[in-house]
Amino acid sequence: MTTDQIILFSLFGAVFGLLLWGRFRYDIVAFSALMLGVVLGVVPTKEAFSGFGHPATLVVALVLVVSAGLVRSGAVFLITRTLVDASRSLGAHIALMGAIGGVLSAFMNNVAALALLMPVDIQTARKAARPVGLSLMPLSFATILGGMVTLIGTPPNIIIASIREDALGEPFKMFDFAPVGGVTAIAGLIFVALIGWRLIPQPDAGKNGSNPMDDFGQYVAELTVPEGSKHIGKRVKELLEIAEKNDVAILGLVRSGTRRYGTQRATKLQADDALVLEATPEALDEFRAATGLAFAEETREEKLKAEGDGLSKIEVVVPENARIAGKTAQAIGLNWRQRSVLMGISRAGKKINKQVRKTEVQPGDILLLLVPQGSEADVTEWLGCLPLAERGLTVTRDEKVWLAIGLFAAAVAAASLGLIYLPVALGLVVVGYVLAKIVPLSELYTHIEWPVVVLLGSMIPLGAALESSGGTELIAGTLVGITQGLPAWAVLTVLMIVTMTLSDVLNNTATTIVAAPVGIQMAQALGKNPDPFLMAVAIAASCAFLTPIGHKNNTLILGPGGYKFGDYWRMGLPLEILVVAVSIPAILVFWPL
Repeated sequence: MTTDQIILFSLFGAVFGLLLWGRFRYDIVAFSALMLGVVLGVVPTKEAFSGFGHPATLVVALVLVVSAGLVRSGAVFLITRTLVDASRSLGAHIALMGAIGGVLSAFMNNVAALALLMPVDIQTARKAARPVGLSLMPLSFATILGGMVTLIGTPPNIIIASIREDALGEPFKMFDFAPVGGVTAIAGLIFVALIGWRLIPQPDAGKNGSNPMDDFGQYVAELTVPEGSKHIGKRVKELLEIAEKNDVAILGLVRSGTRRYGTQRATKLQADDALVLEATPEALDEFRAATGLAFAEETREEKLKAEGDGLSKIEVVVPENARIAGKTAQAIGLNWRQRSVLMGISRAGKKINKQVRKTEVQPGDILLLLVPQGSEADVTEWLGCLPLAERGLTVTRDEKVWLAIGLFAAAVAAASLGLIYLPVALGLVVVGYVLAKIVPLSELYTHIEWPVVVLLGSMIPLGAALESSGGTELIAGTLVGITQGLPAWAVLTVLMIVTMTLSDVLNNTATTIVAAPVGIQMAQALGKNPDPFLMAVAIAASCAFLTPIGHKNNTLILGPGGYKFGDYWRMGLPLEILVVAVSIPAILVFWPL
């Protein structure tokens, strides 16, 4: 290996290791690696920021804005509210929601598609009195599968199309992914609807005969002992009977800002003590009313009541790139910036030992917030979170719905027929949405997922450097050597399995940037058509079903669904095997070697 190759392999090894560790956000890791690559001379200075103007980066950003326009116009909820019915059987509900999610994610970002449908699925589960965990994972997997069908459905497809353009002179078109992606997605959706959801772990009934999956909606929260309370001087254990009647668990005590060790049941209560509780929002209210205790930030609550028409409780889920992710409510100034109070945190399978407002919020957490009435949507958007209740439409006029759909459909058609370059077509849609006030100008940039843009902008020059140094050729040669003597379809299968395994534990964007050039080099080494290899990478990079960290959609459902880390592989492993078994023959049929 050359010196440049050693440096680049070390950089990629460090990037993958840090992404797997998860301690630092992926965009910071990638940008740091890019800067180090420039300093060490393996990335040319003139090419350092070429990734930020790359068509793949622009398309990803534009797709996110277009997705927001389709949502704000009411186009998506026009479909879901018409078709979703809580009276359907679980299997029928999963099949219908999966089909809707698959179709939506083919034409909009699949994370956005899940964000739109998740509140609908949760509301339907609550109305049907069934655990939401039985339907959320199938919905997440369905939106991941649907993204494989078109060029704009998922970032890996966009990246692969651009890499093909750089290497072979022409990108994949809008529906070039449809034959293989469509067949694979349909097979996957059928499996999820008929068999997959039955493989999701259903915990045994608890001591009282309740299903532990019903713990969705349980929050760790705090209530304080106000001055003059009748409970001052009483021991914590004297409140247990009231707590049990209201389905509230007393976890511990905070005094003078410090969480005391253990449950402190024998401790006498003092004014300003805070009880740490676990309860649903409704049970928390009932317990507060029964005991006369106050919210942990009583002064703020009273001020909110004086300032507005009242208060609202909202539940939101924290995605990976949320403003509050990795921070505390106190650190981001939730109180004084948004006049809101963090009442509780729900974290699947993990105990929270700090004060709620001093607890670092993690992706997948569900937050219970107290906000001024009428500001629910603003606070949720400011936090960068997703609501867990079905939302009303921002714009409901029919002319805006059909205008939004018409502009998008025209752009897709023009790009598919080769009449206009895809990034330009999507850019015109964004301009149209702004001029028609479908997407307010003030919100235009808030819908772009900037960490993904930085990740792409940083990884593309690094990937190009690895290819120009001969690094990808070295990897491809190693894989070809390992599979020497095997038929071409077997080599394709190995490439898929390696890519899929990486995608299960790493960011699929980073995986694609490395795997796609390797696929091209493998094809050239074997004297075969590169397109089947690129299709294999596209399918494999998108299909991350084994862990909650492999795809953002899987992270989003972790808290709301009440899942554990090890729950995903039970449905995910047979689904990944099915994907390989279906997609390899489909690739050989539609993209001959």
